[in-house]
Amino acid sequence: MELQTTALFQQLEGRHIISMVIPAFNSEDTIESTITSVEKCIEDLGYQYEVLVIDDGSTDKTFEKISKLSSEHIKVIRNSPNRGKGFSMKEGILASSGDYVIMLDSDLEIGIDMIQTYISALKEKDIVISSKRHPQAIYRAPFMRKLFSAGFNVLVRILTGVNVSDSQTGFKAFRGESIRYLMKLVSVKRYAFDVEVLAIAKITRMEIAEFPAHIVQDKSFSSKAILYMLVDLIGIAYRLRIIKWYQRNIHNPSPSYRPILNL
Repeated sequence: MELQTTALFQQLEGRHIISMVIPAFNSEDTIESTITSVEKCIEDLGYQYEVLVIDDGSTDKTFEKISKLSSEHIKVIRNSPNRGKGFSMKEGILASSGDYVIMLDSDLEIGIDMIQTYISALKEKDIVISSKRHPQAIYRAPFMRKLFSAGFNVLVRILTGVNVSDSQTGFKAFRGESIRYLMKLVSVKRYAFDVEVLAIAKITRMEIAEFPAHIVQDKSFSSKAILYMLVDLIGIAYRLRIIKWYQRNIHNPSPSYRPILNL
């Protein structure tokens, strides 16, 4: 029986499709190397894959550079005008077809060498996130960015009850059916998209695993970005805690309900 089960699992393993979703805005300096690195990584792992790149109304040569790389594996979506990172992520996820969906930032600040680890973890968990505050994380950034990031995480825990050490790091992986289901309730179009996804996941009792991030960031947050993040977070808390909009619309008939792909 064990040999038969192993053989069946290997057959299933061979037809997994990995969907990489990458939003990009004025990323002409990094987008080509990011796509090339992602393709090489997935090909080396031997998976079937698709890369969905969403150009979010860039005003530089981002779209031209993405278009040059377009192939059977690379799908390009273009927004005009700029709609926001959250909007672009949702757009790309809903257009994906993968058994697993992986979110990445276009600058590839985060090392992607753990993709196989994330995919393996998704056989037991619904969501896998990269955390800057994991005990084994490597995180280098300006002091003020670290300070705001830590403070924002505290607010996320207080206002939403999402109990993860880091909601904002861009490298996240999901079971495909799970994340496409959650997108029905996502409304944040810009910075706190990740928080909203995790808050809805908590309502549906999806299980989350955290792994250490290896990330170097050389820029601080702008005051505009900070303001948007706080406004988004307050909106999520209002829908979650006050009017219970997510709970009323989640269609979760039982505590054990998990809209996932059982592979």
